[in-house]
Amino acid sequence: MSDLASDAEKSPQNKIALRARLLTARRSLSDAELAESAAKIQAETLSLVRGLAPSTIAAYVPVGTEPGGPGLPGLLAAALPPGGRLLLPALLPDNDLDWAVFEGSLDRGPRGLREPGGPRLGADAIREADLVLVPALAVGPGGVRMGRGGGSYDRVLARLDDPGPPPGGAAATRPAPLTVALLHDGEFVDEVPAEPHDRAVRGVITPTGGLVTFS
Repeated sequence: MSDLASDAEKSPQNKIALRARLLTARRSLSDAELAESAAKIQAETLSLVRGLAPSTIAAYVPVGTEPGGPGLPGLLAAALPPGGRLLLPALLPDNDLDWAVFEGSLDRGPRGLREPGGPRLGADAIREADLVLVPALAVGPGGVRMGRGGGSYDRVLARLDDPGPPPGGAAATRPAPLTVALLHDGEFVDEVPAEPHDRAVRGVITPTGGLVTFS
């Protein structure tokens, strides 16, 4: 599930041009290339999950040519430790994201998206995640992320800048989750034009390069 661009694109022209180029490149990928990319991304992502053993993952449901493939949620859920949860997004009318626990099936959502059918937990449920997997069109040095222009995941990542106290009212502050963008090859680029609202991720996974994290 990607950011959905608004009707009036406000980004600088160089950002618009980069976004258009990358979307064109995605549309040119064959079914075989998409399947190969998805398989490699899934393998790297599952290795990360098994190494971290997170109690809660927040992820997205890939649609169309988005990295990760349509089977990603099921694979993530199966890799969780006992009692673990996979949170998936549901699009709100203002392009913000609500969250619900993935229970094995997905419903048809707005704009061709697929969404979990369980009870909605609220936008702040993302703060409970230990690992957050986000879509992106490109990521640059230091983790600067570019989406489609709708701002959904900029809001998500902004909430994670201040994860707040852990559940149960414990005094210690929750550590910030690991935020990772999934990309096709060629989308981890030398430069991404950044705007004040843009938020960085802490890592990327690409089919050829695997996991790269940023300090």
